[in-house]
Amino acid sequence: MWEEPCISGKEGSGTVFFVGCPLGCVFCQNRSIALGRHTGADGWRILTPAELAGVFLSLEAKRANNINLVTPTHFVPQIIEAVRIARSEGLSIPVVYNTGSYETPETIRALRDTVDIFLPDLKFQDPAVAARYADAPDYFEVAVRAIDEMVAIAGREEASFDERGMMTRGVIVRHMILPGHTKDSMRILRTLHERYGDRIWISILNQYTPMPGIESVCPELNRKVTRREYDRVLDFAIRIGIRNAYMQEGPTASESFIPSFRGEGLTEGEGGMRNG
Repeated sequence: MWEEPCISGKEGSGTVFFVGCPLGCVFCQNRSIALGRHTGADGWRILTPAELAGVFLSLEAKRANNINLVTPTHFVPQIIEAVRIARSEGLSIPVVYNTGSYETPETIRALRDTVDIFLPDLKFQDPAVAARYADAPDYFEVAVRAIDEMVAIAGREEASFDERGMMTRGVIVRHMILPGHTKDSMRILRTLHERYGDRIWISILNQYTPMPGIESVCPELNRKVTRREYDRVLDFAIRIGIRNAYMQEGPTASESFIPSFRGEGLTEGEGGMRNG
């Protein structure tokens, strides 16, 4: 239920989390599975493409608004096959590609006939910031090339929505503000607006939550984003003319944006925001 309104709606988004991640962000809120280390108690399992297709179909049967693939990059061939199988068996809801954007244009092009909605992050612009927090100084240039391909596939025109206001095709680029880094956030928003205009939606997030241990690695991240910091970035977005945007209200970092990975839905599948 915690995705953008046009993704979650009232029924919820059918979210499937994949183990591992091409990035290693020090502040990751899904760290228990992003590291890809099986503890025996974290609820993840290995599935065949056919079993994954079953998960997709079970989510549609539960009235999920879409299939939401989280950190899917390193499983793209299996995902393409699973979606093909699921569609041959009646899957009709949109497929969402929810990614950190650290991937190649070739990977994105392979998804042309598989993905309806792209939901990428654009995390950092400054190479020094990307190096410190994700050990990826080339993050921005890599991510922008990937997002270019996403827009070429699903954002050539303005996004499409159904009669309920649910997105059926398009691109939403997410940016989560980090404490003390509003200038980097502004550079990112300017790049997105100048590069893509109203062909994309932008989701400006204030939900950064300090994870246990961050104080010993990056002490400057051991706090939430202040209201003043968030308002400063929102005011900038309005000033430069961004129209298609989502913002978050309230103390989102105090709410549970951190999933508990218990393997929910795997056995069945085997056979807070507003418009800106």
